[in-house]
Amino acid sequence: MKLLRIQLACELRILARNGEQLLLILGIPMLLLSFFGNVDILPTGDQSSINFLLPGIIALAIMSTAMVSLGIATGFERSYLVLKRLGATPLGVPRLVLAKAISVLVVEMVQVILLVGLAFLFGADLGELHLAKLILGIALGTLAFSGIGLSLAGRLRGEVNLATQNALYLVLLLVGGIVFPLQDLPSWLQWVGRMAPSGALADVMRDVFSGASTYGTSSLVVLLGWAIAAQLSAFTFFRWN
Repeated sequence: MKLLRIQLACELRILARNGEQLLLILGIPMLLLSFFGNVDILPTGDQSSINFLLPGIIALAIMSTAMVSLGIATGFERSYLVLKRLGATPLGVPRLVLAKAISVLVVEMVQVILLVGLAFLFGADLGELHLAKLILGIALGTLAFSGIGLSLAGRLRGEVNLATQNALYLVLLLVGGIVFPLQDLPSWLQWVGRMAPSGALADVMRDVFSGASTYGTSSLVVLLGWAIAAQLSAFTFFRWN
């Protein structure tokens, strides 16, 4: 645990020093929520734009931060041999993966607080907010997407990893029902979306803010499965150089 705490503190210091990256991570989801939450161009049904968008934007922020941002940064750290020295220490891959995942989780908690606060200012109805499920969804989503991102970052060259992370991000964004409802997709693609980590996370977030259990526990089970599988994959396939 001591080695994990030391590495976690190091990861948080690196994040704090990278002001430009933090600005993008925190600023872009808020900009998207501000813009699309105040224009009536999305198929929101009988919901207000801000209530429709908030769960999807939170899911998007988690996926962007935990998979793309973390995965690309780690991939280049590995390619530039920054991580090579850590391979000679007792730290080990599991502690490195967990330290990076927890550091991202801290950032995402700040993201969610800012997004929920902004949505409240824009008139979102937060009376049905399920706080415990929100925290659980953020934690499982972070483990799932950080595991996927680090699995790729630990095996691919920096440039290939960059392209792969962005391509996978676009695919998960399109099939996950984050920007538009899965009901608008063909039936077979709806099933794919529900089984994808992005779709499961988006469904969990919609349950969090609706106060209902529209998707039951199935989405949480899918997300839990992805979290376990992705972390095991990162532990197994990550290489220092």
